[in-house]
Amino acid sequence: MTSLGWINRGGHEAPRLHDLHHTFAVRRLVRWDADGAEVGHKMLTLSTYMGHAEIFYTYWYLIAVPELMAITAGRFEQFADLGGDDDA
Repeated sequence: MTSLGWINRGGHEAPRLHDLHHTFAVRRLVRWDADGAEVGHKMLTLSTYMGHAEIFYTYWYLIAVPELMAITAGRFEQFADLGGDDDA
């Protein structure tokens, strides 16, 4: 399945419908980030599109995905200004 760009993270022999949902959600968020969109504000849109009754079901798809963790780390560094001026 690597020809389709899918990464088998669950050890399953073949892709499942859940895997497609997960891949879609992750790719959509990575694309929104690349486009400069406010990703936090887009979560409700994504949740609705995926047919989730509660937004926390959508967040579940995004836990510990390396691509999203890298984006989150970068945003945290900007927020905390870890690489910026030292006022001390």
